[in-house]
Amino acid sequence: MSDTLQVIAIALACSAAAALTGVPLLRLLRARPLWTTAGVLCVVPILAVAAGVVGTAHAMFLSQHDLRVVLIVVVVSAVVATVAAMRLGRPVVTATGALTRAADTLGAPFYRAAGRLPTAELTALADTLDATHVRLVESRDRERALEASRRELVAWISHDLRTPLAGIRATAEALTDGLVADPVTMQRYHRQMLADAERLTGMVDDLFELARLQSGALELALERVSLADVVSDAVATVSPIARARRVVVTGSADAAVQVEADATQVGRALTNLLVNAIRHTPDDGTVDVQVGWADAAGAPGGGGTARPRDSHAIVAVADRCGGIPAEDLPRLFDLGFRGGSARTPGQDGDHPHQPRVRSGIGLAIVRGIVEAHGGEVTVHNQDGGCRFVVALPAA
Repeated sequence: MSDTLQVIAIALACSAAAALTGVPLLRLLRARPLWTTAGVLCVVPILAVAAGVVGTAHAMFLSQHDLRVVLIVVVVSAVVATVAAMRLGRPVVTATGALTRAADTLGAPFYRAAGRLPTAELTALADTLDATHVRLVESRDRERALEASRRELVAWISHDLRTPLAGIRATAEALTDGLVADPVTMQRYHRQMLADAERLTGMVDDLFELARLQSGALELALERVSLADVVSDAVATVSPIARARRVVVTGSADAAVQVEADATQVGRALTNLLVNAIRHTPDDGTVDVQVGWADAAGAPGGGGTARPRDSHAIVAVADRCGGIPAEDLPRLFDLGFRGGSARTPGQDGDHPHQPRVRSGIGLAIVRGIVEAHGGEVTVHNQDGGCRFVVALPAA
């Protein structure tokens, strides 16, 4: 038993001494390429085994011939084991290099995944890099689209602001220079200046509201309200515009439909939708407004006060604009997007083909307000026009 313990002690001491040499080596080589670290990890364990065998053989007082045979076997085995370990570890080093290059090109058009990898950990890392690459590309595309929409918005707003400003300036100069003397014309000029000022105020209000929505600074005063009452107030607000265009706003509302919402903000969104519908409906046309329930699948609920299970409240606004080009539908609520031309001629007087959205802000505000309430707004074409649907969580 004592001989066995002695052999174990000698082998342990020799192997441990050889193995501990790997610690300073790894520290010295930690800034070197991975293949040098892999080499140390392959060679040091083999040297530890060889040292244990050689030390034990010396302690056993073998003959010179037997000791030489043991040393030859140890050296040959160590060399073969080292070469085999380095060769078998090469795929891991190669795969790691490929992942490093892939990480360096994340988001670039020439990014390439590492392909089949030798270990589960490296495969998981490659999958993570692929997913990160997809997210980076999508984020970059969204950023570019947002920047393009902002530039488009600035261009359109600059154009829209110049028009009323030029009108106010021209009218004021005419009044200042005394070019207008009769009271009737002066009153007309004053009314025109007031109308242009109100138009500017509306644009500034829209921009301020949009800035609040985009910055997340919009604070909602939520309360349980009847959606039919909110729609009724919005219809009353747009009635002067409808009368001027001889457009009739019709529809029906389920008084039992209630939502937990900020009545002022929801009313603003619905007013924007109604103004947009009236503006793009031909004179003597109709705009239909429906308030009711919809089930979880989005299908309209039945009449009366019956509420489908898992339902949400909807407001549908249908106009007679002639329809929206299919390619414009996905971007209709984007910031600054004005869309293609409606198919109904003779809208807004002297413009036979009016853009679907005038300011590029109104519908973006609608979407922002609705989504802030946890709802969704959609649009699709129907016979003779299009139908906007605002869906809000039911109270």
